[in-house]
Amino acid sequence: MTAAATALDRLQAGDLELAYRELGSGPPVLLLHGWPTSSFLWRDVMPAIARRNRVLALDLPGFGGSDKPLETRYDFEFFTRAIDGFLAAAGVDRVAIAGHDLGGPIAVRWALDNPERVTHLALLNTLLYPDFDPSVMEFVTTLANPDTRSELTSAPGLESVIRLGLADEASLTNEVLAGVVDPFPDEDSRVALAKAGIELQPDGFADLSRRLSELSVPVRVVYGEQDRVLPDVAETMARVKRDVPQAEVTAIPTAGHFVQEEAGGEVGDLLAAFFAESA
Repeated sequence: MTAAATALDRLQAGDLELAYRELGSGPPVLLLHGWPTSSFLWRDVMPAIARRNRVLALDLPGFGGSDKPLETRYDFEFFTRAIDGFLAAAGVDRVAIAGHDLGGPIAVRWALDNPERVTHLALLNTLLYPDFDPSVMEFVTTLANPDTRSELTSAPGLESVIRLGLADEASLTNEVLAGVVDPFPDEDSRVALAKAGIELQPDGFADLSRRLSELSVPVRVVYGEQDRVLPDVAETMARVKRDVPQAEVTAIPTAGHFVQEEAGGEVGDLLAAFFAESA
């Protein structure tokens, strides 16, 4: 890990101020996190990729150091506009893109809508299909209820999410916990976090599943096998391989949902080799 990889920068993208981390130079790579994390999750992955590429890890709106508006719907269109604005402000046209967790469907949707601008696509421990595991439905129900929402988005609630997402809970250091909890110091920020977690339209996932075969770019799948957040992740990734035959899949048996925390160096090397094809 380097200081450069952990420093947050900010830029204005339309009416949103977005935070991000940047490292390296060369063909650009955009890294998208999921719930409830931020670009901080990619800090140990970025250095390897940055040997050949310009790496931009974005804090999606509603997360990390980015704006967390309340008077908006955090749907596919909202995240697409945010990515469009961010790339324009960063001077990026064609890009390789990776998505983890919630960032996976957001990345795939953007790639499908902008096929001429995407060079490579990587997916890590994510969900793409509309037939959600019961654990996902329980998550949505919890965040939709103001009482249980407050509990899950509190500091202890977020700590429980991160613990659940690690195969080895010893990986949860004070630094990691602060990186997840600190961006949500008040009720408004926690409401935005809840909205960002549950407002992607279900029919948007149905659309993704129908369109996955349209992907013609190289696709790389890397996932932690011991995923208790998305317990059907192996089935999901096998289904991706069937729908996108060019996808190359690697399972990391010792890691959980937050695979970047437990195998950051290994993930970095795998993605670096993949994205270097565009360098």
